[in-house]
Amino acid sequence: MKDELEKKINFKNFWYIACESKELKINEVLSRTILDEWIAIFRGSDGKPVALLDRCIHRNSQLSKGWVKDGQLQCSYHGWTFNKEGKLTSIPSEGPNKEKVGSRCAKKFECMEQDGLIYVRLEKNPDIDIPPHKMPHYGEKGWQTVRLFNIFKNSVINCAENYIDVPHTVFVHDKIFRDALDEKVTTKVQRKDGAVHIEYIGETDNLGWFSWFLNPKKVPITHIDHYYMPNITSVQYVFGKKEFWITSQCIPINDELTWVWTDLTYKFGPIGVLARPIVAFQGQKVIEQDIIALDNQMEVIKKYGEGFSNATADVVHVMIESIYNAIKAGKDPRELAEKNNEVVFWI
Repeated sequence: MKDELEKKINFKNFWYIACESKELKINEVLSRTILDEWIAIFRGSDGKPVALLDRCIHRNSQLSKGWVKDGQLQCSYHGWTFNKEGKLTSIPSEGPNKEKVGSRCAKKFECMEQDGLIYVRLEKNPDIDIPPHKMPHYGEKGWQTVRLFNIFKNSVINCAENYIDVPHTVFVHDKIFRDALDEKVTTKVQRKDGAVHIEYIGETDNLGWFSWFLNPKKVPITHIDHYYMPNITSVQYVFGKKEFWITSQCIPINDELTWVWTDLTYKFGPIGVLARPIVAFQGQKVIEQDIIALDNQMEVIKKYGEGFSNATADVVHVMIESIYNAIKAGKDPRELAEKNNEVVFWI
C-alpha cells in the first residue's frame, strides 16, 4: 500500500484519442474503452464533447446504451438522466419531484476537442499536466492530411516502437517502402524531457517504389523521428521543398489491444490534393503489413513471454522503454538523465 501511495505518475494522467470529431454527432452517444475503463461520450447542450464513466449510478447499466436528448444522456434501463457536468437531472419514476434527484453525479472525465479529434484524460495530475499532442501542420494552408485508423492486437509500447523502427522496414515492407540495399546509416539518438529523438544521417532515396513519387530528383533527405511519452510517434521526411510527416497516436484499450490513429501530413505543392489517393493507399498498405507482424509478435509473447535480445540499432527501443518503464514505476520520465548516442547500422 505504501508503494502505491508513493506513485505520482501513471498512464491515466495522459490524454488519449477517443474518436474523431466527425464520429461524435449531436444527440448520439459512443462507447469507448481506454486503459480498460469504459467511457460513454456524447455532446452536451453546448455542443462540446462530454465523457462519463459508462456506468449508470442507479443499477449499473451502460450509459452508452442510452439516448441523448437536448444535450443530456439518458440511461436505457430506468431513464435516469445526466447533464454535461455528469449531474443527475431526472429520475422518471419520481415524476416532477426534483428533491428526490439530489446532488448525485456520474463519474466524469476530462474531455476536449483538437485537430478534428476528441481526447479523454482519465486522471488529472498536476505533476505531469501535458496537453494533447498537436498534430503537425494539421489544417495549415498548403498542407494535406490523410487520417487512417487501424487496430493492432498488441501493446501500446510495441506498436509505438514499430512506427519508428527503421530496421524492420526492409523486411516487412521490402520494395514497398524500402529496399534492402545494405547501406550504412549513422544515427544520432537523444533521450530528453520524456521524449526520444532520432536523426538519420546519410540516408539516400531508399523508400521503395514510393521514391519516384516522394523524391524523384533524389535530393538529399532529412529524416528525423520522434517519440513522445507515452504513446506518440512522429516521423519527419524533408525532400527539398517537400515534407512528409507520419504521426501516430497509439491508444491503450488494454494490455493486448491498441487502436491507432495515423496522420499522413504532407506539403507537395500543386499536386497535393491529387496525391491524396496515392498517399492513403501507400500508407494503409504499409500499416496492414505492420499489423500482421505485430499481431504475430503478441501471439509469441503470450506463449513464451516478453524477452527481447537487443542489437546496436535497438538503442532506440531501449530509450523508449526506459521512458515507458519510468511511468509504470510511478516516476516522471522527464527526470531521467539526458542521454545521447551515435550508432551505426545497415539497412
